[in-house]
Amino acid sequence: MSIFKNFNIAPADSPESSDVITNVKDIVSSGMWADGAASLTSFFTSSVQSASSANHYLDVYATNPQTDANAKVQFSVTYGHIFGSGSLGRKGAVGNRASAAIYRQLSQTLLGPNEERFTFAGTGAHTTPDFIYAIAVSRQQLREKMDPGNWEIHLSGSNEIGNNSGHIIKLIDDSNSTTDPKVNQGGRVFNIVSGSIQSGTAVLETGVTATTQPGGAYGLFYPDVGILIFNGPILTASASLGHGDGNQSALNIAVNPGTGSNIEQGNVGKFYGAITGSSNPAGTSTPYFAARREEVITSQHYFCRIPNKEFNFSSNPSFATASDGSFTQSTFFKNPKTFITQVGLYNDAGELLAVAKLSKPLLKSYSREAIIKVKLDF
Repeated sequence: MSIFKNFNIAPADSPESSDVITNVKDIVSSGMWADGAASLTSFFTSSVQSASSANHYLDVYATNPQTDANAKVQFSVTYGHIFGSGSLGRKGAVGNRASAAIYRQLSQTLLGPNEERFTFAGTGAHTTPDFIYAIAVSRQQLREKMDPGNWEIHLSGSNEIGNNSGHIIKLIDDSNSTTDPKVNQGGRVFNIVSGSIQSGTAVLETGVTATTQPGGAYGLFYPDVGILIFNGPILTASASLGHGDGNQSALNIAVNPGTGSNIEQGNVGKFYGAITGSSNPAGTSTPYFAARREEVITSQHYFCRIPNKEFNFSSNPSFATASDGSFTQSTFFKNPKTFITQVGLYNDAGELLAVAKLSKPLLKSYSREAIIKVKLDF
């Protein structure tokens, strides 16, 4: 009675078939947020974290960490200023210049060795701004990288131009219209532009591209590290720059970010308010951040070949009697039958390494053969 069966492993360059296929790679896209959700519409911060480091960044959760012990950070938001404005500290004064530290950290992580400032596509005064906002996706949620062309975020502001009392902009990346993206220290770089995901496809706002937006593009998207950099002045720009839906072109986050010297002005919280919609006085905006992640899954395939004359007997007590080993079922004489319910993979020392369970028992007899493929993902 067969218990173990060795795999036939042929060399990679051999024409002979092999029972084991290694290093099979598949690209998988899935929802990036908690429990595989594709979008977030509720956002929470921790009062403990806010009190200790809100001048540097805010961690954002999908559920309230005060009431949900299992709440996990989905992403973090931050504000950076190349000269440290909007935060405490300057020469001769007490303070850590948090905004300058954030700007420096992001630039060193994402830009080339000879670049000190973030440069945005477009024309005008705001292509190399002094201050930026940023979103950094949690590594646990990101896993490997964000899926370009498969994210959308809504930002809400307090602009009161025209007949509206609040403004919402919908932002995506321009990867669908970019065939040769720039590659920097932070990996591939795409522009953040006005648009939305429609029926699973990223659609840019009519007549708007990153290079033609007056004043500069909305931001830069680094999918390989899960970071979005937003052009600060553009998000708070005046209507004359012509962004948005015509009547309300400026987001005007909570009026304007504070850029005073040696004063903490809560700019991180203001950007968080634009994401949650709390900076919209009309109260009509619904928070929304949809995103998918992309990862390469490496697999090994094991073909468990079961010929007709093998694995037709069982050590299960219900198969044979303990006294003389005779079949418990007379119909098994000369025609034994078994039901395969799982497959075990062992190493050369006989140690069980993995178990694959079938969705339903598989009948095995002298007149039946089977091939069971076991797939291990890494």
